[in-house]
Amino acid sequence: MFKKSDKSTGKVLAFEVSGKLTDADYKNLTPVLEKAVADQGKINVLMEFEDFKGWEAKAAWDDYETFRKFKDNFGRIAIVGDKSWEKWMTKLGKLFYGQMKYFNKSELQAAWKWVGEES
Repeated sequence: MFKKSDKSTGKVLAFEVSGKLTDADYKNLTPVLEKAVADQGKINVLMEFEDFKGWEAKAAWDDYETFRKFKDNFGRIAIVGDKSWEKWMTKLGKLFYGQMKYFNKSELQAAWKWVGEES
């Protein structure tokens, strides 16, 4: 599930990501992203993974489609986690989305600082 963080401010939209993501999770995420883009223009995103279990098959496609739809509206994307495959996933994503960076959980403050900077 995606849970919008209370720490989201202005051009930085933050989410806590947990469990196994579903099609419904992306259907709920899309309007949040659309509103942020309508209000702010280009946004930076911080995704903090906690007990993340991956995606259901349809949700994996939704992930691709969501980032494809919003890629021109995203500045920096920070992924915060504690698993090596999350780090690998970020490296792969960086090939498509450029300003994407992985941070270990112990680097959460650095991730916030990075997404708060102008891209």
